[in-house]
Amino acid sequence: MTRRSLLLLLLLGILSASCAPSGAGQGTPDVDGTIAANAQTMVAALFQTQTALAPAATNTAIPTATSVPSSTALTILTPATVFVQQPVYAVASATPTGPTPTPLASSLGVGCYNLRLINSWTEPDSPLLPDQKFTQKWQVENNGTCDWLYVYEVVFASGDKLGEATSVRIGKKIEPGKWTTFAVAMRAPKKSGTFTASWRMTDGAGTQFGAVLPVSIKVSAPTNTPKPTATNTSEPPTTEPPATEPPTPE
Repeated sequence: MTRRSLLLLLLLGILSASCAPSGAGQGTPDVDGTIAANAQTMVAALFQTQTALAPAATNTAIPTATSVPSSTALTILTPATVFVQQPVYAVASATPTGPTPTPLASSLGVGCYNLRLINSWTEPDSPLLPDQKFTQKWQVENNGTCDWLYVYEVVFASGDKLGEATSVRIGKKIEPGKWTTFAVAMRAPKKSGTFTASWRMTDGAGTQFGAVLPVSIKVSAPTNTPKPTATNTSEPPTTEPPATEPPTPE
């Protein structure tokens, strides 16, 4: 209900109270007192109505301030929970070409026995004459873990047969880590060309071990150089004019 409607009701109440007839045998009514009483009653009712119409006030709680964390904790994944898929590239390996490489001496050992080739040469040096004698020498090291004994031999393995010798006994003990020189007497073929052979170290029972001991020579036949032809280098004879006598003075 609006304030304007309440005022109208108040005026109507006052008018109705003032116009009401007086009862029989009663004295003259107090019109002013009646109007004042009715006015007070209407005002009180008006205030009660306004109070009822006004919305009730509610206490709203002030929100409590919350502290903002200075830093946020990061969740670290352990290696067990991280899965990284990397690409795998397949590359075709090139096929080696050319001559077969010489195997390493370490791959030619037998048990505790092995041999490393240090140097190889011939005396005299190549080229040689056909059917010429020479000595093949190898400087070697015992790079195994067992001694070489007196009965161990250097034997012909493959290639060109150069001379009559097919094996030579070393005749001494070679301890591991020591080196020595083997020498074998050989003979060049009777024809010209390049000749190669391979020899190996054995344990006396025929078991070969260690690096290959190579032989390589070149044989050249002597060339016949013709002697220079003798030429006549005498000087041609010289003719002298006949001697003339000086004129005799008269």
